[in-house]
Amino acid sequence: QISTPFNISLDFEIAPFFKRLVAYFLDLMIMVAYAVFMRYFLYSGLQLEGESAMGIDILLVSVPLLLYHLVFEIIFHGQSLGKMAMGIRVMSMDGGDPAISQYLLRWFFRVWEWPLVFSFVYPGFWIIYQLIIVGIFGIIVIIIIAVTAKNQRLGDLAANTAIVNTHIQSSIHDTVFMEITQKDYQVKFPQVLKLSDRDINTIKTVLNQTYKRNNFETAYRIAGRIKTVLGIESDMEVDLFLEQLIADYNYLATRE
Repeated sequence: QISTPFNISLDFEIAPFFKRLVAYFLDLMIMVAYAVFMRYFLYSGLQLEGESAMGIDILLVSVPLLLYHLVFEIIFHGQSLGKMAMGIRVMSMDGGDPAISQYLLRWFFRVWEWPLVFSFVYPGFWIIYQLIIVGIFGIIVIIIIAVTAKNQRLGDLAANTAIVNTHIQSSIHDTVFMEITQKDYQVKFPQVLKLSDRDINTIKTVLNQTYKRNNFETAYRIAGRIKTVLGIESDMEVDLFLEQLIADYNYLATRE
């Protein structure tokens, strides 16, 4: 249960551990496949060697591997390729997409994996040593996930996020963004600018849940709360009212 900024709770299913584990190994396989392909291309295709080769290796292989989870989760709204395949995603504990600062915090707490990324640059025993270190820390992470109430690792606890189970395909329509193409668009609720991006994201999350479950109870409650806070009087259907708020916000915010 996640409490939104409007003091209304939303229910999400915590992602099962086996899904997180499979997603992790899928991502690892993708990263290894990328590293193998790029190194074959650099050393066998381009015949690179010497110190310059190591610098290019770090730039084109190690750095992308290092940023893989951060970049994918930001672009795809809490999902890496492995998480997409397993139908799970990162969600802020206020019910919306995490802020970039939250993604950064989660990524920073993956520091225990970073030595493995760079160990490929130095072959031999160094890789075995790093595998042992990463394995030990990996066991600690599993224990932390097992004992926390919402199955959060340290990065999730620090960033106030959780991994939830979802079968909804993420797209640009699941975010705050909504393209307004009407040239003569009329704003109905200018008060909406008093809300933040996170508030609008929460409204979008409520709408998604409303349509998915065909249950309008939460939508009625959050609409009533918004009307009280913003001083709005409207007899629009609750889903149309919330959609209008999102559209007005996008129209006004993009013209500031």
